[in-house]
Amino acid sequence: MSLSRSPSPVPGGGWSSPGLNMNSGRSSPASSHSVRPVAWESSKMRNGHASFSTQNQGFFSRHMRRISSSLPRFTEGEKEKMLRSNSYLDKVPLVGRIKRIFGRMGRKMKFRLLVAFILLLCVYIFYHSPLVYWYRRASWGGGGSKFVIVLAANVGGGVMEWKGAREWAIERDSIRNKRKYVARWGYDLEIVDMSTKKRYAHEWRESWEKVDFLRNAMRKYPDAEWFWWLDLNTIVMEPSYSLQDHIFNQLEKKAYRDINDYNPLNITHPFTDPYLDEESRSPVGDGNVNSVNLLLSQDCSGFNLGSFFVRRSAWTERLLDIWWDPVAYEQKHMAWEHKEQDALESMYESHPWVRQHTGFLPQRTINSFPPAACGDGSGQNHTRYHYHEKDRDFMVNMAGCEWGRDCWGEMYHYRQFSYWLNRNPWERFKEDFVAVIWYHLTGQHVRL
Repeated sequence: MSLSRSPSPVPGGGWSSPGLNMNSGRSSPASSHSVRPVAWESSKMRNGHASFSTQNQGFFSRHMRRISSSLPRFTEGEKEKMLRSNSYLDKVPLVGRIKRIFGRMGRKMKFRLLVAFILLLCVYIFYHSPLVYWYRRASWGGGGSKFVIVLAANVGGGVMEWKGAREWAIERDSIRNKRKYVARWGYDLEIVDMSTKKRYAHEWRESWEKVDFLRNAMRKYPDAEWFWWLDLNTIVMEPSYSLQDHIFNQLEKKAYRDINDYNPLNITHPFTDPYLDEESRSPVGDGNVNSVNLLLSQDCSGFNLGSFFVRRSAWTERLLDIWWDPVAYEQKHMAWEHKEQDALESMYESHPWVRQHTGFLPQRTINSFPPAACGDGSGQNHTRYHYHEKDRDFMVNMAGCEWGRDCWGEMYHYRQFSYWLNRNPWERFKEDFVAVIWYHLTGQHVRL
């Protein structure tokens, strides 16, 4: 094999190549291949000594056109305009700094920021538009269409006593509170007129009308499953609690079937009659939480119907029909001091089929009281009945406030307290930081 190069005879002379220097030693052996002479002298034009260059001529030489095409192009007029820009925003230090930072960003970073801004805008629009209402209402979303709140309004209607400014204010605040809650979670709100009038041919059935209104609501909302009755003197303290998360998704843990867990009425439970089936003699019925069709709470004196749930079922229709039976009303309405509440207690005590599908919730789950209700006169909270701010109870019912207490004062107190507990971060910053600093500096309270 012929070599195109041969070692130089001069020590340290390196390699000799044809055509470089004929006097440096022996030339390379003859080759059968023609060798193109190297113009070595021309490579010494720069800096007076030999230079070396690759075939691709480096990274920047290979990508010069691509890099230059990606750079912004300016005309002479645009250059002068940028140099002498005297806009007001450029004179603001912060704005100018932001513009310089943004100008130094690459295209990919700008694109990522744009995508992030669009996503945040979509989230804001979703939670501040009717879209969130319809999403939470849909069966594939939150399932809010299964729940209906039935709210009593216009109690008395000015017939039994004159409705003053306080009574109108109570009604306005209560309705506004429930409307905000249902708008947040996609529920339906049915406001019923509880005005006292001779609606039925031969009787006055004030406060018993809630039974009839529940039957009408079931006919009006055929797709709903649960109906939540609320008295007017109630306030939802935690609008961030949905009924699903607060109660129904964990109903097996929240509800209890055996009334002996808390039995202020001393009702004998369960039935022990030998002719009854095993389910009727069981303290928990069939033990299946899905068979519960009536959910209520008990206060210090027994059943409380200021806040309770009924479920659409054949059992519920049967219960409401018997509950509304005019024969029972005619015979017992003078003896039942608490009217429809005593009627339900009597049915629960007498009929095994009523107990089988009735469940109880701890009172503070759906029906917390202010300290004046079910109180011992000391004004202290009882952990079973009374609202406690540390536990963030769901709802407060000013039960019995019309009997010697200030209904408007209690409603106003818990309404403002609910606003304070559910402040957003900006409101907390203003009231807990800025207002406190202002008070320490000036000695004056300020409301921001």
